[in-house]
Amino acid sequence: MTTSPAATAAPTSGLPESGGPPDGRPPEPGASGAPGNDRAAGNASNASNTGNTGAAGNASNSGTAAGFAGEPAGAGKAGGPGGPGRSERRASRASRLLHPDPMVRRLAGITLLNTVGSGLSLSVAVLFFTGTLGLSAAQLGLALTAAGLCGVVASVPAGRAADRWGSQRILVALVALTGLGTFGYTLVDGYPAFVVLACLVAAADRGSSAVRGALYAEVLPADKRVAGRAYLRVVTNVGICLGTGVGAVALHLDSRPAYLAAILADAASYLVVALLFLRLTVPGTGGAGRAAEAKLPKPVAAERERGRNPALRDGPFLLVTALGSVLCLQFAMLEVGVPLWIVQQTDAPRITVAGTLIVNTVLVIAFQVRATRGTEEPAAAARACGRAGLILAASCLVLALAHGAPAAIAVVVLLVGVALQAIGEVLSQAGSWALSYDLAGERAHGAYQGVYNAGSSAALMIGPAVVSTVVIGYGLAGWAALGALLAGAGLAMGPAVRWAGRERAVSDGGGSGGSGGSGGRR
Repeated sequence: MTTSPAATAAPTSGLPESGGPPDGRPPEPGASGAPGNDRAAGNASNASNTGNTGAAGNASNSGTAAGFAGEPAGAGKAGGPGGPGRSERRASRASRLLHPDPMVRRLAGITLLNTVGSGLSLSVAVLFFTGTLGLSAAQLGLALTAAGLCGVVASVPAGRAADRWGSQRILVALVALTGLGTFGYTLVDGYPAFVVLACLVAAADRGSSAVRGALYAEVLPADKRVAGRAYLRVVTNVGICLGTGVGAVALHLDSRPAYLAAILADAASYLVVALLFLRLTVPGTGGAGRAAEAKLPKPVAAERERGRNPALRDGPFLLVTALGSVLCLQFAMLEVGVPLWIVQQTDAPRITVAGTLIVNTVLVIAFQVRATRGTEEPAAAARACGRAGLILAASCLVLALAHGAPAAIAVVVLLVGVALQAIGEVLSQAGSWALSYDLAGERAHGAYQGVYNAGSSAALMIGPAVVSTVVIGYGLAGWAALGALLAGAGLAMGPAVRWAGRERAVSDGGGSGGSGGSGGRR
């Protein structure tokens, strides 16, 4: 799940990653994030993100330790002859939910804190901005659109800055700036000041999302990055749900102090997260890092020195970025298209909207980690994207069938369609994360993550408008067109990755160090 900017008025950092994008938090006000995943039920948005491992997939099996019917007397008691005690079994179940890698566990703790704050502010943001600050719906929409554009533009230079000055240093600065900007919402007076502040917060948030992806490349082994991001995306969804639940209290109180407390809590979470990132041990930040830099191929080192962005000169990577951006339209489909379709074009009760978000969230939490299995090579990651495109197309067709069906049947059809969307989502995210790292090699992750994040952010920004006008406006034909677009983008990943492989082979043969390619997990 990720949060789309159309209704996200609260600051939330990310995936992606997005996808956003992603990466672990939903996008800032108007900022289009990666997908990353991450629903706030009150907003027609995606939270997700953002994120960004193996053993976590066992979380879904945590129930296997439960219930030993027919145990002999005394079995299960601590120190008893029948086996481990009840407390030990509880500890065993809990341990299966924790990732075995200490670095991933630290990142998960940071992500959980960050996304609980996001869910809290997401649940109250629109009412705070319109009720407490007195903005009209039109003013808020314009401000979020401007902020979204700033977020898209900021991703590329932020990624380049991470390559030049270090991802940890840049990330700490951007996360802290996002926190200060979020705090500023409680002090802003006047519409022009709000627009400027929203643009600043969105730029810092989207920039931090790109840099976060580069940091993951530095602190996680190459063969565990995608699975690590998947685990973090699961944590992101859990955090957003918890934060939204707490935010419901503020909504119930419906008072200025309650809304201010929610926004301030989110601002504080950013500042604490910045401190935690500062304390993170990043390999290669000292002498070892300078030694590794010295080993870079001379053309690559020269490009860095001259400030050129290799990702913007990498044709295959730009094509993969564009195709991944098209796949990100699925988030607007879920968070804008499905609610509008339910309310305007089906006989299903309105509460079905909440049901679709719950189904998506549960399935993403259950299957995101295991969806990364088998994406270890670029060709396999491209096949995952191809399967995702076909499944998303099937989801569109199933959702379209809810039109004209009796209420009960429409509910079932809609939930099945969203379940298919969730399966396509986890596959597309796994494949996209893998390609965003693999096609960059080990050369300039900041630049490549910045460009990829910018593409995802742009898709999440324009997605709500595309879905609401084309899909809802043209009904069954609109759903079919969207399905064809998603299927085409997924299937086109294969040829794009093969092109990247040919380019890499040519550049490696010429000893240039390459500007793109599919070198796999090195």
